[in-house]
Amino acid sequence: MSLRDLPEMRAGRLPSVCAFEPDADALERWNAGLQPRAAADNTITILDVIGEDYWSGGGVTSKRISAALRAIGDQDVVVEINSPGGDFFEGVAIYNALRAHPHKVTVRVIGLAASAASVIAMAGDEVEIGKAGFLMVHNAWVVALGNRHDLTEASETLETFDDAMAALYSDRSGVKKSKAAEWMDNETYFNGQQAVDVGLADGFLPADAVTEDTTKAEAMQGVNATRRIDARLAKTGMPRSERRALLADAKGGTQDAAPTVMHDADELKASLERLRTTLKS
Repeated sequence: MSLRDLPEMRAGRLPSVCAFEPDADALERWNAGLQPRAAADNTITILDVIGEDYWSGGGVTSKRISAALRAIGDQDVVVEINSPGGDFFEGVAIYNALRAHPHKVTVRVIGLAASAASVIAMAGDEVEIGKAGFLMVHNAWVVALGNRHDLTEASETLETFDDAMAALYSDRSGVKKSKAAEWMDNETYFNGQQAVDVGLADGFLPADAVTEDTTKAEAMQGVNATRRIDARLAKTGMPRSERRALLADAKGGTQDAAPTVMHDADELKASLERLRTTLKS
């Protein structure tokens, strides 16, 4: 078990009519090029969306983190996080896997730990954050389809998720659960200083702990733009299958084809223009 007395998180499954989606604003704020300047053998990096990512073929899964913990074995662990969040269930599973590690877990927020990634960050016995880093907490949100009974079930399920997250943030920071719930209601971003001040982090990273891979950041611009469009279309209520078919068509592909990553700015602009034309038709 973790050295710190951290609560276990329990999460059931959503009704079949629901699907978790990433937060578009967090995706927009995320700099995918930020990474640790150096990493020891006992380091686990979480530098992508949480859960399998359809658009890039990447993403950070609980299966990968569990395998990394087994490989590290009987020693302390450092977890480097720069993630816009993603799948809530994968975030909970990763949190519980880190919490169950029998040695010290140090979490280092080197860029952004938003949504499900902020849940993972709370698993640290010690949490460090860059002064230019951010933690973001909000209520769980999903795309839900179905009749009124389906939607009622989805709403009731989400209440239990939000309560579990509020309890976790409250336990870490020492504030009342109602205050943590208020943070979530307001989709609150904490910069490094604020995260330390409210107790969500214990201290700051050294100034030279973070570097930026500008090549990676530029390469990810296209796929991250697609993720943001997908997330914003999700908030209109458009089903996942329809969104993916629409975006595939906008990019000149097919829904069943492997997702493509657009690296070129002109290619991205052309694809977005095709999408706008398709939406208007």
